[in-house]
Amino acid sequence: MTHSARRIGRTLALVLPVVLVLSGTLAVARVPWASSTAESQVLTASSDTASVRAKSRTPQDILREQLLVELQEKDPGIALTHLQRQVEERPSLAGHCMSIARALGRAAVATYGPTRAQSFSRPVCDTSFAYGVSQQAAGS
Repeated sequence: MTHSARRIGRTLALVLPVVLVLSGTLAVARVPWASSTAESQVLTASSDTASVRAKSRTPQDILREQLLVELQEKDPGIALTHLQRQVEERPSLAGHCMSIARALGRAAVATYGPTRAQSFSRPVCDTSFAYGVSQQAAGS
């Protein structure tokens, strides 16, 4: 008798948690208070976008955003000076210096106009700032 009782106990110990988890999952799979359409009653966690990871921001993207904010709040000259200092301090950013300087040039034209933006030009990153200004002024 003891042997059969243990066997029944083991079987229940294995099967019961599975049954409880499945029944609980099925019970919350649809919520009647959400909306009248059938599609919106499915839980948000089962959405296709739930498993998409957030993009990690690279150091050059963070620096670009900081410098664009600085360009808006102060002036492009200060942003270019800070760009040059960051590239000197962190040589790994040197490969991205030209693209950041071009973005600053385009943003300067949008904020200050082509003539005034060009007056802030400096030889930072092979005059990429000036190239960005000319690109934006030309409309490309």
